[in-house]
Amino acid sequence: MPDTAANKLRPVWYNVSPRNQSVNALVSIGHRASGAVLFFGLFWLLYLLDASLASAESFDRFRSIAGHPLSKLVLIGFLWAFLHHFCAGIRFLFLDIHKGADIGSARRTAGSVFAVSILLTLVLGVALW
Repeated sequence: MPDTAANKLRPVWYNVSPRNQSVNALVSIGHRASGAVLFFGLFWLLYLLDASLASAESFDRFRSIAGHPLSKLVLIGFLWAFLHHFCAGIRFLFLDIHKGADIGSARRTAGSVFAVSILLTLVLGVALW
């Protein structure tokens, strides 16, 4: 018979790759990541706001920066981060008051957070582009 004390000393390997996470965990991770992206991206967005308001020359510089395709992709990324953070935040507020906390509805609402945030990002991203 194997010794159970020897088994307790073995290291435990936790597989935390996104493929092995539930959709609830992915929404939670995405909520935290999108909050961090919004926080650190706020400095660049404030720079763009300052550049658009300072003078006519700086507004032209803002238009050239914001008109670049890479800047537009970054702005669409910020748009997705905001929409995902907003939708997940509403979901977490409902979970805080114990609405939709059972496993079936929690999975449905987590999936709807991804669907709504991506759909709204596509709609508003086309308008931004």
